[in-house]
Amino acid sequence: MAHLGKPSNDGPAATGSSLTRAADQNQIDFELEFFGGVLQRAPDYVDVLRQMSKLLTLKGRYADGLQVDRRLVQLCAGDALAHYNLACRYARLKRPDLCLKTLRRAVELGYRDFRYMREDSDLDSVRHDPRFRQLLREYETR
Repeated sequence: MAHLGKPSNDGPAATGSSLTRAADQNQIDFELEFFGGVLQRAPDYVDVLRQMSKLLTLKGRYADGLQVDRRLVQLCAGDALAHYNLACRYARLKRPDLCLKTLRRAVELGYRDFRYMREDSDLDSVRHDPRFRQLLREYETR
């Protein structure tokens, strides 16, 4: 909001982008509520759990998303991407031991996008951990 006596940078473009952000947030909130209702009726609906995980991440609700990602790993024990996403969640929550253990499991299950893993901002908290570098060295050469 502009203050009296100060020039405002709120031109039409700034207002439009603010409205777009607000609309995006409203859409995310709507989807969280909608999919939450679906999960109350069908708590093991994997596709909806995956969507909830993404939405909670977009909202920055990492602790809430942890429960969803753990459930996905339980339901999809052999899914490398579910394990990778759980590892990212642990990294966001500053839990490096669980992150690296789960990341290793993802790689053991077949996750192989090492280039993305090196750049994924979700893994920033463990990127300089020697165990992370060791994991990459160990599997990239295979």
